[in-house]
Amino acid sequence: MTTASVNIEQLRALVAGALEIEPEEVTDEAHFTDELDIDSLLMLEISTRVETTFGVPENTVVISGARTLAELHAVVVSKLVSETSAQPVIRPRPLRNPAARLFLFHHAGGSHLLYRGWAELFPQDWELCLLEAPGRGRLQSLPLIDDCDRLVDYFHTAIALLLDRPFGFFGHSMGSLIAYQLTRRLHHGGVPLPDWLGVSAYGAPGGEASADDRPHLMSDDELRGWLRDVGGSQPQLLDDDAVWRTFAPVFRNDFKLLDTWTPPCAPEPLPVPLSVFGGRRDKLIGEDRLLSWRPFTTHFRGLERYEGDHFYLMNHRWPLAAAITAAMRSAAA
Repeated sequence: MTTASVNIEQLRALVAGALEIEPEEVTDEAHFTDELDIDSLLMLEISTRVETTFGVPENTVVISGARTLAELHAVVVSKLVSETSAQPVIRPRPLRNPAARLFLFHHAGGSHLLYRGWAELFPQDWELCLLEAPGRGRLQSLPLIDDCDRLVDYFHTAIALLLDRPFGFFGHSMGSLIAYQLTRRLHHGGVPLPDWLGVSAYGAPGGEASADDRPHLMSDDELRGWLRDVGGSQPQLLDDDAVWRTFAPVFRNDFKLLDTWTPPCAPEPLPVPLSVFGGRRDKLIGEDRLLSWRPFTTHFRGLERYEGDHFYLMNHRWPLAAAITAAMRSAAA
């Protein structure tokens, strides 16, 4: 649905339908509460209809505080414009002519906010590019992508024009898989490759997943319990029922992407220096799985482990940033 097609008459008919009155009774400036007797329950119904019809994020109407049809029309149009213009690449510190770019890929169930504040940890002439998968954060109105190849396609298109100078990839957990597959895509396409690839808290491709390793098929209680047990998410997302209901579809989508991805058969080693990072107490990925990346590159740069679990990087941002900077500089030398 384009913003040009969102005309006020459509909204007028939608509101009239919820109120079971004739459209002409819903004038542009009629006050929802005082003149149309719209209470909170009716406003929720109208909000739901607007969200379903126009694809705006949940609770857009309720949160907006729109009081008339004219105000509601302005809210819907502005929301669609902002969502349409939102991009999957967030550059916290845009530079006109950066010496290098570092692309950061987030974990399953997460967003670019995993890397909030990272820009200040890297050289001033580097530009950090935080990738955001659809269906979350600034892109919450876009449909989720539950297929690895399609998400790689999406990111490839998004960053194609930004690969005009030295660059590197770093991915955490699911982000490691996406960064690796995107590197393979660039390699097969004969286009510039990253100077360096960093993978964190994720094992190298290979092996068959057992039923216990397919969390997207778990019941709701099982999935929450599994995430608590392995440290696969922040506690505040799991302990609050309302918050969980918001994030559960994203978790299931991303785990489906991971669970249904088919590793390549005997892939050739990538001609890209590759470093591996992980937490010493990570219940999901042990040292052997991390070291299994060795044959996937012609230049294995070793494994660095930090104290902590699957989200060790939250408490080790400075040393991790220093390690990434050193690895990229060494690889580009």
